[in-house]
Amino acid sequence: MKIFDRRSVVKEDKVFAKKIEKKFEFDEAVASVFDDMLSRSVPFYDDVRKLVISLILSEQEESKKVLDLGSSTAKFLLDLHSKMDVQMKLKGLDNSQAMLDRAEQKCQAFGANIELELADMLTYKYDQEDIIVANYTLQFIRPMQRVELVKKLYEGLNDDGIFIFSEKVVFEDKKLDKELIDIYYAYKKEQGYSEYEIAQKREALENVLIPFTIKENIQMCKDAGFQNISTVFQWANFVTFIVKK
Repeated sequence: MKIFDRRSVVKEDKVFAKKIEKKFEFDEAVASVFDDMLSRSVPFYDDVRKLVISLILSEQEESKKVLDLGSSTAKFLLDLHSKMDVQMKLKGLDNSQAMLDRAEQKCQAFGANIELELADMLTYKYDQEDIIVANYTLQFIRPMQRVELVKKLYEGLNDDGIFIFSEKVVFEDKKLDKELIDIYYAYKKEQGYSEYEIAQKREALENVLIPFTIKENIQMCKDAGFQNISTVFQWANFVTFIVKK
């Protein structure tokens, strides 16, 4: 059994400091620095995580199910677990064994009762879920499969179920879209990433991360059957949606 070292929880992201020969994937190299990558690459990520947790806590009930899609190293679920007043059932799905290995180590270290499963969210059997969360996850799924997945989520949620998701978005106004991308890259430089790292990651993510517009995300939810769709946070091209069944 691997021993978990609390000092290794946050390791600095240097994945793209050297030349990358492949497309972006959630392998061991990414898993080892993923918490730092999120905090430095996604504007207000920590604040959005806290906001989503607060929304969930306002709905908390004993044995209520919370399912995190693309749970990675379980940081979100661990933070939620530490703030719960009742025993909700927390579960994370991820298709990266490297991510789940780190998540398992962290959950054991913090004594958190969180179920983790290696699974493909496209084929997973959603059943009577109360709250489903997807933090910057859907954008990595091919558009047609993404639409079908959200339909499955709608069908798998209880009648009063909630789906909360955050996404990077694009804008129909191409001039504005370019301006916001430039602002975002300036933000990343402020976080300590070099122009080379930014360019490397942009190339690695091409045709891997495919964002929708805000309108397309809302329409996707409507097409799945959801009627109550709201945005609760936006910074430039990063948006958080809450969708109620």
